[in-house]
Amino acid sequence: MSSALITADWFRLGQDLYYRKIEIYSMQWNQEIKLENFIVASALYGGPLAIRRDERKVTKVRGPGQSVISIFSGSGQTLASFKWTHRPIVHMGWSNDENLICVQDDGNVVVYDMFGRFVHKFNILQKAHDCKIIDARVFINTKNIAGVAVMTSNFNVFIVNSITTTNIKTRQLSDVPRSNLEPTAWEVVSDEISTDVLFARGKEFYRLKQDEHHTSVMLQPDISVQYTAILEMSVSFNARHLCFFTDSGHLWLGSTDLRHKYCEIETDTIHRPRQLVWCGNETVVAYWENDDSILIVGKNGKTQSYMYDSSVYLVAEIDGVRIISNAHHELLQKVPEVVQKIFRINSTEPGSFLLEASKQFQKGSHKANEYITLVKSKLEEAVNQCLDAVGYEFDPEIQKMLIRAAQFGKCFVAEISPNKYVKMCRLLRVLNAIRDEKVGIPLTIEQLRYMKTKESGYGDETEPLKNLLDRLIVRNMYFLALQIAKYLKLPECSGSSYILVHWAKYKVGQHHDDQETVAREIAEKLGYSSGVSYREIAEKASEFGKNKLAIKLLDYESKASEQVGLLLKLNEHKSALHKAIESGDTDLVYMVVLKLREKMPLGDFKMTIRNFPVAQSLYIKYCKEYYKPALSEIYIQEDDFAAQAQLVLEECLADKTSFTIDSKLTAAADFYKKGRKDLNASLCEENLKLLKLQREFDEKLQVEDKITGKSVHDTCKILLELKEIKLAEKVKNDFKIPDKRYWYLRINTLARQKEWVELDKFCKLKKSPVGYGPFVDACWANGNRDESFKYLSKMPEELKAKYYLKIESFEEAADTAFQQRDVQTLINIQCRLSNKHPQLLDKVSDMLSRLDYKNS
Repeated sequence: MSSALITADWFRLGQDLYYRKIEIYSMQWNQEIKLENFIVASALYGGPLAIRRDERKVTKVRGPGQSVISIFSGSGQTLASFKWTHRPIVHMGWSNDENLICVQDDGNVVVYDMFGRFVHKFNILQKAHDCKIIDARVFINTKNIAGVAVMTSNFNVFIVNSITTTNIKTRQLSDVPRSNLEPTAWEVVSDEISTDVLFARGKEFYRLKQDEHHTSVMLQPDISVQYTAILEMSVSFNARHLCFFTDSGHLWLGSTDLRHKYCEIETDTIHRPRQLVWCGNETVVAYWENDDSILIVGKNGKTQSYMYDSSVYLVAEIDGVRIISNAHHELLQKVPEVVQKIFRINSTEPGSFLLEASKQFQKGSHKANEYITLVKSKLEEAVNQCLDAVGYEFDPEIQKMLIRAAQFGKCFVAEISPNKYVKMCRLLRVLNAIRDEKVGIPLTIEQLRYMKTKESGYGDETEPLKNLLDRLIVRNMYFLALQIAKYLKLPECSGSSYILVHWAKYKVGQHHDDQETVAREIAEKLGYSSGVSYREIAEKASEFGKNKLAIKLLDYESKASEQVGLLLKLNEHKSALHKAIESGDTDLVYMVVLKLREKMPLGDFKMTIRNFPVAQSLYIKYCKEYYKPALSEIYIQEDDFAAQAQLVLEECLADKTSFTIDSKLTAAADFYKKGRKDLNASLCEENLKLLKLQREFDEKLQVEDKITGKSVHDTCKILLELKEIKLAEKVKNDFKIPDKRYWYLRINTLARQKEWVELDKFCKLKKSPVGYGPFVDACWANGNRDESFKYLSKMPEELKAKYYLKIESFEEAADTAFQQRDVQTLINIQCRLSNKHPQLLDKVSDMLSRLDYKNS
């Protein structure tokens, strides 16, 4: 294909500014569809078209004449058709994610998907319910987010900046001064910072801002020709450029802030254009229905016109305008600069020479070498130009020609990276696949790059491709999406797994008899790939009322937390608890148990967890920490008498001043008896007996430090200190205190009280069961060394040396140790002696030497 043929449909709008009109499809819709009788709305980025009959025009219709909305692909294939049974539609538009937005005259905004299924609904007139909507706009801001603006019957303007959020916020714009005139034109200006509205009322021009308490000031556009009204206006995609048409027949182009005027041209007609749109950000396209003519106007004032034999509809895109007629779907766009460089007549660019060299090489001509020689130093640039240009072409023949040229040029460049070439070849195959008339998405490479929302971030190169896959998924074209994802080698989480999950969600919504077969079929397709969430699919099945299918799908979910959450939502309590216990995650078990306790009747809850010992044990542990009243109920249900008794005893320990201690101890004893814990029961009874006895002592003795609540040991000790010997012996006998312990208590008490005579009498009372060492220790500890000797003489001979040393009677200790030949004790004495006793130290040394001599 020669360059002359390729450039045949180009036209110039000024110096080096070329535009072209490409036919994309021959429309496949019904021949009875005449666009002049319909209101049309098209989604951006090659999206679907929605049409409804224009009720203002009298046309011959079949059937009852009820309003019908039909949705078609870009190639005219029918996607859906549904009857409109609600209030009259004021305006119809599309969101960025290809949802149809219908604005009613009562302020309700109803959103459908491209197959006519209801998505959601909201009312935009939250502050003015007594007004009707007379006009509306669906706009896409520079962040690629859809919003809605409406004008009411009293000419107030309300906007919703984003319809994708769950919390829809309506804002009223500033007012204009009162007037008897009605608005003649208005348009939304939405950028990343704010959303305003340009408002024309006759000759008056205002900019309405998001401040309902502010009155807008009239602006003065720089217009040289007199006019009485602005009839139509349009704002560019980047929200920086404005054009409007006046009743004088002039078209004005300038900046949205009105500071700069680009041009002002005469259109030779005073009829209001049916459509006025921007082609990219540099050119305006106006369409007049009365003569089916299109006027293309550049910012430099240059024009080009086309005539059609039927009505058309213009769809403004980021890089051009799609022109839809009864029979054809065309794309009007600025010729990309790199394409101009290669195909322009007499071009001297490296890419142009490389393309010619490739053509000659295909013919087998020696001229190929001559052309290669011309660009030998710029071959890499030539290859890149061909690769950049091929992405902008729709014709496969032109694509092949440019790809061959790039491939041919690569052979002559050492160490050139093949990545760009490979990526472009893959991308071209994908774009050609979705542009096929069976798919009907006439997407350009520039639109693909711009398609994502800016809120999703620009760091991820695969983000536009993910959005492309989403569009195929919305159309239920799962196989094509899957093939594209595999071909482009996208990660599973955003590629094949992501698509299969959506396929499964669609699958569960279809009518099937055997839900178990469906679950198995989905599991066989999806497997256990990363990024596959069976919980999402099961949740979708539950939305369709297929709980059995949802439960079957959850069996394939690998994450127990995901399984449990949905099972609880489906009221499958036992299954949820079983899955949580199987996971071994105690936190998950706790979560399920507490959720069940909230949702189920108490009796049912108790019977449920009773069948799960692990859950019951964890619940008991939880109740011990946070909810003790529930413990008693559990123990009663389980006839756990020992645990009931322990719970009662814990209450006693927690509240020692309570007047119910006796009854609680009695109850604990009874529980222990029922549980055949006789030893524990007797301990409770003895404790109760001790408490009663202690209360008697407190009442009788009237001491400050009450005895009640003390242990048996402490009770006996206090009585001995109070010299209540008989009462102490009663406690000893009643609670069987061992004689040794009682003697220790008595000895230490008397010694602390310095009752040496009484201590002597007690010693002589009978033979000491603890020996006489405790007597010596008590006297020494309480500062009576002399009294210690009295008891030391009664001790066995083998212990005397040790106790002499303890009370620091070193000489007696040494003599006794020498007599007993106790070398170790003599060494200990030697260690403890200081320089204050040199004679004794010499004596001990002599004893040690004599003992050593004799031993030897």
